[in-house]
Amino acid sequence: MRAYRALFDKVLTKTDPERAHQQAFAAIRAAGPALSRTRTPGSPVHAMGLTFPNVIGLAAGFDKNAVGIDALGGLGFGHVEIGTVTGEGQPGNPAPRLFRLPADRAVINRMGFNNDGAEAVAARLASRLERRGTAGGGPILGINIGKTKLVPEDDQAAVEADYAKSARLLAPYADYLVVNVSSPNTPGLRSLQSVEKLQPLLEHVRSIADQVTKHRVPLLVKIAPDLADSDVVEVADLATAIGLDGIIATNTTIGREHLVSSPAEISAAGAGGLSGAPLKSRALDVLRLLRSRVSPEMTLVGVGGITTVEDARERLAAGADLLQGYTGFIYEGPLYARRIANGVAR
Repeated sequence: MRAYRALFDKVLTKTDPERAHQQAFAAIRAAGPALSRTRTPGSPVHAMGLTFPNVIGLAAGFDKNAVGIDALGGLGFGHVEIGTVTGEGQPGNPAPRLFRLPADRAVINRMGFNNDGAEAVAARLASRLERRGTAGGGPILGINIGKTKLVPEDDQAAVEADYAKSARLLAPYADYLVVNVSSPNTPGLRSLQSVEKLQPLLEHVRSIADQVTKHRVPLLVKIAPDLADSDVVEVADLATAIGLDGIIATNTTIGREHLVSSPAEISAAGAGGLSGAPLKSRALDVLRLLRSRVSPEMTLVGVGGITTVEDARERLAAGADLLQGYTGFIYEGPLYARRIANGVAR
């Protein structure tokens, strides 16, 4: 880990972040056949009627287009959440749109749901399924779906139709499905977290998923850390009322409080969602609030600022059933998932 950190701090931080991501992901995919033969670390976790190989997963955003699922599983992730996938393919926001704040062990992104779209991703997943046949194995696959940017957020019917397209095409390949209404990088998206808009959207996605699958695919919602506590409670109560399978807490934050990076660095990065160590405290608070409100049967996925084994244990003690990392993986390197999974198991 020390060697990777030295490489990151002295070499990778001097490379454009998005280009570095692309190069690193290409290397992971190239190593995929060898990685897929490695033993999955940690202990199994039973949640949502599924058996996860271990507690730690890779959050959505790293593999947006389902091109490296099994290679990422080979790094030790017990589940891989692809996406966010939108109904229509879109290029996302103009570059540069990904920035590091090394002093804070944080990342700011305004990617804007750049992805190939639901049809292309579904075709890729169908090919993966055909290649794998009945062999099974590999990580649990989560599919995170979001709103196409051009769909107006104030047109509820259009929003529901857009999410429904993704659900119809992708639910047959998902071990679980996530409705993302909490990225700060699609204009108006976070307004869908209001229960008046969220309830019919989740119920519609649930209905579509049930129509296109032979068995019930668990459905979760991913929420923002910037919600007021009262709104978090409303989402928790809604999830309970409609029989949602789980909640992912949390997405990135638009806040910039308590950062140690220079004001010039923060200003240069500009708008976007902040992830990494600075998110830890609020993500932990939201998780605790959710767990105090929902039943033990509802699955809570803790994400945001999980860097160390101690962070992981704290999140589990606060009520998480499963964990996810993204920025921790970027800063800690390829042994991140194995270290977390084995550390928690011990």
